[in-house]
Amino acid sequence: MGMFGQIDASRRWNDDERQILDQVQRVVDEVIAPNAKRVDENSEFPWENVRALNALGLNTVFIPEAFGGSAMPYKLYLEIVTIISEACASTGIIYATNYHGMKPLIDFGTDEQRARLLPAIAEGALGALAITEPGAGSDATGMKTRFTPEGDDIVINGGKIFITNGDVASRILLFGKWSEIEDPRKAISALILEEGAPGFSVIGKEHKMGHRGSSTCALSFDNIRVPRTNLLGEPGDGLQILLASLNKSRPSVAAHARGIARAAFKDMVAYANERVQGGKRVLEFQGNQFTLADLAGDLALLERWIDYVAELVDGGAKDFGMEASLAKMRASDLAMRMATECVQFHGGYGYCTDYRAERLMRDAKITQIWEGTNQVHRQLIGRSFISK
Repeated sequence: MGMFGQIDASRRWNDDERQILDQVQRVVDEVIAPNAKRVDENSEFPWENVRALNALGLNTVFIPEAFGGSAMPYKLYLEIVTIISEACASTGIIYATNYHGMKPLIDFGTDEQRARLLPAIAEGALGALAITEPGAGSDATGMKTRFTPEGDDIVINGGKIFITNGDVASRILLFGKWSEIEDPRKAISALILEEGAPGFSVIGKEHKMGHRGSSTCALSFDNIRVPRTNLLGEPGDGLQILLASLNKSRPSVAAHARGIARAAFKDMVAYANERVQGGKRVLEFQGNQFTLADLAGDLALLERWIDYVAELVDGGAKDFGMEASLAKMRASDLAMRMATECVQFHGGYGYCTDYRAERLMRDAKITQIWEGTNQVHRQLIGRSFISK
């Protein structure tokens, strides 16, 4: 069975879960993987891939049944993200962003909000998460977007940058500061912005090193009026919502990076078994065996750690922030190292577009930056050991 086969067997998927994973793999093999190179080369939003995933109803796996979903285990969701990302990182992050943006609505929204706003997502609409601003990256308290209450409405002014799905989302989880609260931390609030709101505009789309098929946008909010019924919780609840949502989206980003790492590892093994130099296959050289052994060990440990974090979530754990940070940090560092070694194994071919090694390397880099830079995660983890 092999080391990784035993890890997969240890997950003990039930029949329904295995059927879903088999269906996802079929769509990946028939649609997503064949499109990946073209999507990257043309910076083309992969609508065909999105439609194929929607045909499986994959958004329903994280939405409660009462609101059009099926509410499958978090571990299953993470494996779906990984399988998609292994074939096409752009499509993987488009899908995962639906979860990142809408899970706080599921966790903190009222029944009325969820009944009104979630069914469209369950049916395949795209979601987005809008936090980052030019002066508010890792430090969200620096955001300037302003929420001003006016009767039954909230008036939004400001802007966001680096927003995945920003130009295609039907629902955006938007963070801003409540105008009547002065404290920069206590003022942070969250609401759901629906598509078509007058005053909303996409003012830029980034041209990126990797993830070229995923749209990353700058957004502007000019006196947008939304009903106060779209506010999550109370004014000032935003920071609590933000931190809680990041604890679940960071393992999702880790699963995405895991997909890139799996792809790079498989490509290395396949190429090293085929390529002959000096009368030997590349994998017969001891130095290359040592490299693969180290990478295989790190990947195996990562697989088990992500499973462990998923089991904490599925088991109802409330405090898993450090575990989530460690998963994100280690997965993204491994994805970058694995992709770099994959290019090296391929030699000159790895630097060219003949193989996907160079795309994996470009796609891997951002995973060390978004959802909190790895420097931030090291700081979070390290300071958690300071005595109270």
